[in-house]
Amino acid sequence: MPPYQRSLFSGFLRAAVDWPDRPALRVEGQQLSYAELRHQACSLAATLQHDAPSEGSPLTAVFAYRSVVAFTGVLAALLRGHGYVPLNRTFPVARTRAMLERSRCRALIVDAASAAQLDELLEGLERELYIVLPAEADAPGFSLRWPRHTFASMTGLLPAEQWRQVAVPAVAIAYLLFTSGSTGIPKGVMVTHGNVLPFVDSMVDRYVITEEDRFSQTFDMTFDLSVFDMFVAWERGASLHCPAERELIQPGRFIRESGLTIWFSVPSTGIFMRRLGALKPASYPSLRVSLFCGEPLPMAVADAWAQAAPNSIVENLYGPTEVTIACTLYRWDPATTPTQGERGLVPIGEPYPGMQCLVVDDALAEVAEGGVGELLMTGPQVTPGYWEDPEKTRASFVEPPGRGTIYYRTGDLVRRPSPGQPMVYLRRKDHQIKVQGHRVELGEVEAVLRDASGVDAVVALGWPITEQGAGGIVAFVGAMDLDVPQLSSACAARLPGYMVPRTIHLRERLPLNSNGKFDRNALLEILKETI
Repeated sequence: MPPYQRSLFSGFLRAAVDWPDRPALRVEGQQLSYAELRHQACSLAATLQHDAPSEGSPLTAVFAYRSVVAFTGVLAALLRGHGYVPLNRTFPVARTRAMLERSRCRALIVDAASAAQLDELLEGLERELYIVLPAEADAPGFSLRWPRHTFASMTGLLPAEQWRQVAVPAVAIAYLLFTSGSTGIPKGVMVTHGNVLPFVDSMVDRYVITEEDRFSQTFDMTFDLSVFDMFVAWERGASLHCPAERELIQPGRFIRESGLTIWFSVPSTGIFMRRLGALKPASYPSLRVSLFCGEPLPMAVADAWAQAAPNSIVENLYGPTEVTIACTLYRWDPATTPTQGERGLVPIGEPYPGMQCLVVDDALAEVAEGGVGELLMTGPQVTPGYWEDPEKTRASFVEPPGRGTIYYRTGDLVRRPSPGQPMVYLRRKDHQIKVQGHRVELGEVEAVLRDASGVDAVVALGWPITEQGAGGIVAFVGAMDLDVPQLSSACAARLPGYMVPRTIHLRERLPLNSNGKFDRNALLEILKETI
């Protein structure tokens, strides 16, 4: 394949030629070879190319979850020449609808289980859609109920041979991921083929991936870490193993039964396994690479994992979605790491090849070695910004004085390393936190609470505080006459489960600090006193 045509999916196509009979994917109890996965994806892509509207955004939505259609849908969107927009049926339907509307997609791929939410999703949707249900034999009911939309099912798919490859420029969007937004509206991060390919190349080379490798797929597709699982594996003909939700409850058993060689998860999974006694020495000899990302990694967990997987390297990856999956990494070393980390956490290490970091003060001037400041990143993995939101893009993608290039402001406070030392993550600068590995803007939770309660005095806090961020969300509302169960239900209808406040405290008035702002520290003290 000529270099100018290289894209996020070109590695998969090459692997399908080189290893057509090798396993590419195991999901829902099925195993698909590269030839079989390519055939299904190309059939779906050909159908989209021929029948779906060509106008609208260059994006195709995939409303599917841990299914064959989820993976063929992602590939089909890319093979069509579009970026994919993952939607998740475990989210409230209202949130999914908002993502679909904001992306301006004209085509939607839906798996069998997600189709149960389709009627509710389409309610009030203004844009006409071309909707494909590849796992359904027919869709007459939907066509009758929603005549303004066009539906296609399994019997209407075109042969794979009718797919025609299109040239995809490096600046084209490979995927659009929606993250928590402080205004209550999810932010769409645009990630281009030119952003993600350097990341894939770095990972393939660093871990010497081969067709013999067997990857875990623990992340939902709405989590950008899933891109590593899929496309680093498929770049070299490896197999991808996606567990069902019930299998994720016993990750150790999943590792052993799948014979995994590459593991990737949030640190919370390792914490959970250690707590259950599932990290006994030499438990997982098949693993050769173990990666953690999404939240701070405790040293105790890294050490226990290294002993449980004695043939594996253990690495801590760090990176916001805006810098494409991960942008720094650090390899665990039981001899040196304990002296290099802080607060019992593994350092985040050094930038990826081609990436550069800058640790700055509030004026965006570099701090001294050993000083604390906000981490800024630049390089090929820095994304173009937020979908149709130039104001937020300008605020987060900046040019520090005298630098002459654009850096992304991570909002994370780190310690600028001295020569020979790794970078250490300390905490968030703003009110963005991590809950169960998910990035959460507390402002979005507050926006939903204000709207649902009609009260302006609202504060959301991460609580209890953990080494990884927070165990959940707790809210304070400045009113005494609210129906708390009803308010909780309203939040659950609009927010993913991990963002719904576990407890809502009603107060006559909320404390203020000397600047007249709600005093978050005072509220945290109230929570501490209730323990």
